[in-house]
Amino acid sequence: MPLVENAAIEITTFGWVPPFARGQVRDLRVRWALEEVGLDYQVRTVGPIPPGYEREQPFGQVPAYREGDLQLFESGAIVQHIGEKDERLLPRDPVARARAIQWSYAALNSVEPYVMGYAALSAFYPDQEWAKLRKPSAREELGKRLGKVAEWLGDKQWLEGDRFSIGDLLMIAVLRIMGDEGGPVAEHPTLDAYRARGIARPPFRQALADQLALYADQPKGNAA
Repeated sequence: MPLVENAAIEITTFGWVPPFARGQVRDLRVRWALEEVGLDYQVRTVGPIPPGYEREQPFGQVPAYREGDLQLFESGAIVQHIGEKDERLLPRDPVARARAIQWSYAALNSVEPYVMGYAALSAFYPDQEWAKLRKPSAREELGKRLGKVAEWLGDKQWLEGDRFSIGDLLMIAVLRIMGDEGGPVAEHPTLDAYRARGIARPPFRQALADQLALYADQPKGNAA
């Protein structure tokens, strides 16, 4: 049963982000979860950060989530909350539920730091000599992590078999940080196919289209 019933859902996102971040802002993860379970929601844009926003999101990031009297931040926590509403994202069987939550933590704690560490070198420091020197070892470290996920996945459709869960949603969202084609993920064919299955899901395509539409007519330069 929903933890908060019959309450409108609102999420925040930035009103402007640079082109490379469009389609990657983390409200996408929450949008995707909401689309998977068919819940309506509203989007509130922020930026510059309004006074008092730190009471919704202490770090000035997005998304923040509001549902009646409930306020949440951190995309992983929000996705888990949404999963609690519907077994299409979080199984009701206690063992399957625990394992789905386990994989959501693994995506955010055991894989994403390596993905972000590698991706940031090209996105933010492409001309820095130290970044050029760091990149080969960062890629090697990332490859080891991706290899472990690929080994676990094997020939399964999803991480725990034939059932998609919040663990898959967050793992695929993390893998997408490096783009939807090529990159280190493509070096692991089973993992690359897994990522492709995830982003082919209609709820993801809808969530992505909705986020991109927000920035469609915006200039590439910084917002005034």
